[in-house]
Parts: sequence; structure tokens; C-alpha cells
Amino acid sequence: MIKDKDNSYSPFLDGNGRIGRLLVTLFLMERKALSSPALYISYSLKRNRTEYYDRMMIVREKGDYEQWVRFFLSAVLETANDAIEAIDKLILLHDKNSLLIQDMGRSVKSVSNLFRYFEENPIIEIKKTATELGMAFNTVAAAVNKLCEVGILKQTNKAGSLSFVK
Repeated sequence: MIKDKDNSYSPFLDGNGRIGRLLVTLFLMERKALSSPALYISYSLKRNRTEYYDRMMIVREKGDYEQWVRFFLSAVLETANDAIEAIDKLILLHDKNSLLIQDMGRSVKSVSNLFRYFEENPIIEIKKTATELGMAFNTVAAAVNKLCEVGILKQTNKAGSLSFVK
């Protein structure tokens, strides 16, 4: 058992437990069990940190890998369920926001384009966004204002930053 830089323990000699967890996700993607890297196994292990360390110690002291594999698979299942729940919430939020946008009359096209862009680029600069979307600066600024007016976006305290409203 090796102590990592962040004072956590890892069963890997080089301290690359995170790399191992990432490889599990990539393996599942390669096998077509996942279409995107939507699993964050480390969070589940962090929530169950004490049990995580205890079970790694059992592997080290007794060579009991079966209990570790069962624990790890339950973490994968918990993570998958969390990901499904988060994705479902994002879909509902997207659909709710899309309905709000459909009621914007003449602005629908520009606001829809900006909304799609925002979903992939949650932090924007209006000038850069206008260039990337091939839209006028004023059109993008007006679309941002519309999204703020209906509560889809809100300005944060950080130098003009905008964020999605939950």
C-alpha cells in the first residue's frame, strides 16, 4: 500500500489509483457499455473513504481480492445510478428551457442557437461567441438578455460571467 501525494492510499505501487479507475471507465466505453465517460467512481470511493482504506488494507494483509472487487463493483453501481439521476435531471432541465425558448417569437432562432452553444460551452465571452456562431455581437447580447429574463441564465459575481439556473 502506497501513500499518494494527497495522503490517500493506493493499491498501485506507483500511486495511480485514479488512473486505474479511469481505465475502468475507458474499458466500459471500449466495450460499448458506456457511450461517454459519465462515471466518476472516485467520488463514490471518497464518500466511503474509511471502508475504501479498510478494504485495501485487507487486500494487502490477507490477499483477499474478492471483497475488494465486490466493494469496487458496488461503487461502480452507485456511480452509475448517480450518473443516470444527473442525466435525467439535465434532460428535464433542457426540455423545460427549450419550452421557454419556443415562446420567444422572432428571437427563437438566435436564442436557440445560443442555448445549444451554452450547453456545450457554459462559460462564454459575447464577442467570441458571436464570432463562433457567425452572429452579430448585439444579437448574441440580446439573446443572453432574453435567457436571463426568463431565468435560464443568471449573471454571477465573477466579472460578467453567466451560468445556467438550476
